[in-house]
Order: sequence, then C-alpha cells, then structure tokens
Amino acid sequence: MPILKIMEIQERIAVKAHDLFLKYGIRSVSMDEIATQLGISKKTIYQFYADKDALVDSVIDIVVNENAAECCMQKESSENPVHEIFVAMNMVQEMLRTMNPTIVYDLEKYHPAAHRKLNDHKNKFLYRQITENLEKGIAMQLYRPDINVEIIARFRLASVFLLFSPDIFPSGRYNLSTIMEEGTILFLYGITTSKGQKLIQKYQQQRQKDHI
Repeated sequence: MPILKIMEIQERIAVKAHDLFLKYGIRSVSMDEIATQLGISKKTIYQFYADKDALVDSVIDIVVNENAAECCMQKESSENPVHEIFVAMNMVQEMLRTMNPTIVYDLEKYHPAAHRKLNDHKNKFLYRQITENLEKGIAMQLYRPDINVEIIARFRLASVFLLFSPDIFPSGRYNLSTIMEEGTILFLYGITTSKGQKLIQKYQQQRQKDHI
C-alpha cells in the first residue's frame, strides 16, 4: 500500500476518534464503534494503532496542534490583550458546546501518557501564551503593573482546567460555558487598570449585542 494511502487511512481513524471522544468521552467510545463509524474492520484500526492508548495519544496530538494554531490566530486577530482573552473565551465556549466534559477525567484516569502530553502543552505552550498576554497588557497599561505574572498565569491556567473537574463542577449540574464566562470576567477585573476595565465593558456590550 502506498505511503500516502497509509497516512490517509491513519489520519481518518484519528480524526474520527477525535470527534467521537470529544462528543461522548474517551471511555464511552470503543474501538468497535470507531470502526463501525468509519465503515472499516477493527482489525484495520489495529494495523495502524497497537491499542486504544496509541489512538488516544494520536488524538491528543491533533488537539494540541489545533489549539496551538488557534492561539496564534487569536493573537493575530486581537485588538489588544483584553480583547485576546475575550477571543480565547469565545473559542473555549464554542468548544464546550460539543465537548463531553468527562474527557479530561478519562485521560487522567485511563490514559496517563496522553494526559501527560496534554499537561505538557498546558504548562509550556499555554503558560507562555498567558504570560506574554500579561506582559503586553502591563506594557500597554491595561493590566496592573504590580501583578506577579508567573503566579497569575498559573492561576489562570488552573482556573480554566477546573471546568473539567467533576469534584468541583459535577457533570450536568452546571453550564460550563457560563462558568467559563464568569471566571474570565472575574479574572480580568482582578488584573486590569481603569483603562483596561473600560475595554472589558466594551467587549461585554459587544457580546450582549451579538447574543440578541
């Protein structure tokens, strides 16, 4: 079989698994179901992925790469650091509309290697994106000059991923999109100057108009 054809089949399997995992959670989706959805045999999947762990690892690669590309697009399209956070919030809220919140728990409990890969992306790439945003916001006098960038960046990261903690926000009891918005606005008001707070109000008003 030509190498390009092999890569095409392998990618199709990973993309379908990605879609099913996000919708139903990882543990709830079997290799049989993925094969049925693709119209191929389970044996074909195992020709490309030794086990479910290997497939989950490949899916996390997709998630990490997509997220990195989206973050770069956000930065380029944003008017300022406050706006960048609003754009990021919109992206996460859009993702949450179709994402099963158990996926992070499933990763941590059943696929630790893939979970470590996601954590590595969070603690390096996403951390760097947040620190750059904070430093730029301080330079533009939108954020308070006395904030500890390292602490605030880690706090922001942790607060976003708390969304997926069933101990804090039990599944089905809370609207995750609402939690994301409440937490983001609280975070912004905690770090902004009066100049930055005017921008918060501006972008909140724009969001309200967009939802009318």
